[in-house]
Formats: sequence, C-alpha cells, structure tokens
Amino acid sequence: MPTSLDISVPDLAGKLAVVTGASDGVGFEIASRLARAGADIVLPVRNRQKGEAAAGRIRERTTDATTVVRSLDLSSLDSVSAFADGLLRDERPIDILILNAGVMNPLTRRLTADGFELQLATNHLGHFALIAGLMPLLREGRAHVTSQVSIAADQGTVNWDDPNWSRHYDPMKAYSSSKIAFGLFAMELHRRSQAAGWGIRSNLSHPGITPTNLLSAQPGMGRPEDTTAVKVIRTLSRLGILVGTPSSAALSAVYAATSADALGGRLYGPKGFRHLGGLPAEQPVYSRLASEEDGRRIWDLSEQLTGVRVPV
Repeated sequence: MPTSLDISVPDLAGKLAVVTGASDGVGFEIASRLARAGADIVLPVRNRQKGEAAAGRIRERTTDATTVVRSLDLSSLDSVSAFADGLLRDERPIDILILNAGVMNPLTRRLTADGFELQLATNHLGHFALIAGLMPLLREGRAHVTSQVSIAADQGTVNWDDPNWSRHYDPMKAYSSSKIAFGLFAMELHRRSQAAGWGIRSNLSHPGITPTNLLSAQPGMGRPEDTTAVKVIRTLSRLGILVGTPSSAALSAVYAATSADALGGRLYGPKGFRHLGGLPAEQPVYSRLASEEDGRRIWDLSEQLTGVRVPV
C-alpha cells in the first residue's frame, strides 16, 4: 500500500479559500487540506447534493471546519456571474483561490448554452470569467491564485483559428488546447498584477497522474464505462507505483497556494519519476505556457469570446 504523503501548511485561520471542483477527487482533497489548516472554505459546485456531501465529509475530518456550498456551473457564463455576485455581496476578501475544476475528453463535440465547446468553456473561459467577476475581492485580499493545469498542457497547442473546434474535433487535442489557454491566462494574470500593483500572486500547479473521475464512466461525456487508462491508473495508485493518490495529488496546488516559498509565475507539481507522483516541488514552466505574446493573445481572445472584461 502507498505511504500517505503530506506537507507543512501554514496556519490559515481567518483566511477565506475558494476551491472549484471540490465535490470529489483532487479538488475535495485540496479543500479538505486547507480546512485542516484552519481556512474557511467555499465549495462552488455544479451538483448541490454532491457538494453538501463533500462539505459533510470535510467536517467529519476537521470537526471545527467552516464550509459553505454555493452553486456554480463553469460552463455557463450566467452561472459564473451569479456566483461571483453572491460573493461580492458577502464583501469578504478572498485570500486563496484554487481553480481546479475541469472536464476531459467528451467523445463527441459538445456545445454549452453559450455556444462554446465544452472543454474550452469549463476548463478556461468559465475560470477566466470567474477571475473577472471576483477581481475586487481578489485584489482586496491580495489573493494567492493557483490554476491547476495538466501534463496535457505540455503537448499540443491552442486552436487559435478555431477555438470552438467546429472543424476536425479531437477530444484530446481540444482538452490540451483548453488547458494551455488556461495556463497562459494564469501566467498573464501574474504579469499584469505585478505591472499594475494588484497584489495578486498567480501561479500554476499540476497534480501528476492520479485516479479521478475525469476518465471514469460518465454517460454525460459519452463514456458508458471506465476507460482502460483509469483502470490502470487506479491499480498503480493502489499499489503505490509511479502515480499518486487524490490526497497526494492535491498537495501541489496546496503548496502553490499557501507556501511562502511558492512564487507567482511558476509551476509546481509532483517531483517523483516523470512528475507522475510524489511531494510537490517547483518545475520548469511548460514551454507552451511561457510566451508573453500568447498570454496577451489569450487574454484578449477570452474577453472577445465571453464579452467579459477584467476590471483594472
């Protein structure tokens, strides 16, 4: 059986942390670890029932944890706007924002109600609009913003000419494209924060490889049963070979968001073999995420596609 891994996390009492995708998997473990360090947790979830169950499990682990469940569907700009407006009404600065939610590899091209390819909408555009909506609270809290990318962001390219994949849809290429776009935006956010004095520290994390529901059976994604890949990953994880567990995979984002040694504009991920598992450490930023020109380009494209502007 694999040995449980952990890191030292500073005292987060009195801090507000928002974690997308925290109803299960790596996101749940991120939120749970932050709660154990004393942070008050907001869980934005698409499935309210799953979110309430996750909040209950966090309180079982940490009896004095403060958890609030709010509705959020990142594939809907209206839902993102409503969620952000709710937090703005609370008027509480955000100290930590971890953008972890995502979807992966719907077998056929799917469009959201806003007309965007599902992976682009959920993995990138929804998070982009969320940052824009929460900007006053992020600036007031001098927030640490950590965007969870993927090793898939180290391959492929942004589909600049056809971001919604209306031609030649390829599930994995579209996934990589969405994660590269997301990572480019996170890097550009840090550059703009530094230039304008916003006080926001934006960096990247990746979880390595771990068994989550991204490749599990999901009829909504066109997968009636678990993929062979997730079956293999589950076996390796259970045996402690190469890949991580959801709890160990969560540590990279927790470290990136909370450690005084984790800097903006950097990438943090597992330091084990080929970065598949292990304790977190700084890693070279993927070449596809390093271009300042592409960072500006994705910022502008995201504003154009969504009609949302980041307040400055």
